[in-house]
Amino acid sequence: MIPLSAVVPLIAIGAHLRCFRMPSDTANPSLPTALPAVAPHPASVDRQLRRLATLPEAPWLHAEVGRRLAEKLQAIRIEPTHWVDWSAWLGAAQGEVQSRYPQARRWVYEPLPDMAERSRQQWQAAHAAPWWKPWHKAQAPVFSQWPVPDAAWPAEGAGLLWANMTLHGALDLPGLFKAWHRMLGVGGFVMCSGLGPDTGRELRALYQAMGWGLPTIDFIDMHDLGDAMAKAGFADPVMDMEHLTLTWPDAETLLAECRTWGGNVAAGRHAGWRTPRWRARMLQALHEHLRRPDGRLGLTLEVVYGHAIKPEPRAAVAAETRVSMDDMRRMVRKAPPRP
Repeated sequence: MIPLSAVVPLIAIGAHLRCFRMPSDTANPSLPTALPAVAPHPASVDRQLRRLATLPEAPWLHAEVGRRLAEKLQAIRIEPTHWVDWSAWLGAAQGEVQSRYPQARRWVYEPLPDMAERSRQQWQAAHAAPWWKPWHKAQAPVFSQWPVPDAAWPAEGAGLLWANMTLHGALDLPGLFKAWHRMLGVGGFVMCSGLGPDTGRELRALYQAMGWGLPTIDFIDMHDLGDAMAKAGFADPVMDMEHLTLTWPDAETLLAECRTWGGNVAAGRHAGWRTPRWRARMLQALHEHLRRPDGRLGLTLEVVYGHAIKPEPRAAVAAETRVSMDDMRRMVRKAPPRP
């Protein structure tokens, strides 16, 4: 018998180098004990991440979205000296950012040690000295656990936090944005992407018609993402989206491709195992309901892009206001000259 996550998977998630790890969200006390049916389940997300860490290469879809997100960097004049590559191996776009900021120092976050190891291996393969230049060696990467020691993290913070195809897999999105805000320096910016609510709409309609439960989580709308970024302290969030339609020759190929993106991690997904007979019925239903005029099977993906800046700190107006010395120095330096 075949578990649902192995049959109809659809997206749980998507110079110098440092890798670090954040504690598992399964231990986060801010997470609700009773999750909504459409919310990602922490244990399922962790299981899917461990499986994705064994892929021979990062998903093609993640690399394509990363390329599109990197195109938006051309309009930004900020030149970071440090940048954070959040979930770097699955993000699959480090080359795009490094080519844009070749002198910037790169810091890597991975959600699991297995993925940190994949990033390390990828870096070593890309920076191995050629046999005819044995003296030409790049600086070795440094790995550390979260939180990053103060001595290791740049005092001014990072100038860019890059997070490609990570938004839809976040278990605690407000907490994630707050962590990003802390890691950035004043004037630094975040570039992120993920999947929007129209993703897999054909599959959800099919499952509802067949009475099969939930095939995906409920992907967040870009306007809600912008609101969450503003609440975390970011300024001028800019959200954008586009629809992509991917097609496959048959249901088996479609499922194999989707499995590289992740799995069904919805808390309200079917609990238990499915039978081979159910799988055969599901494949037939995919052929009937997802077939396009050209004979191929198609799925819609909504890709959401986000950009925001960490602004200068502002002192809250109150009867008694306390400001740290660092924030006071920043505000003094930025104060307009007297007439």
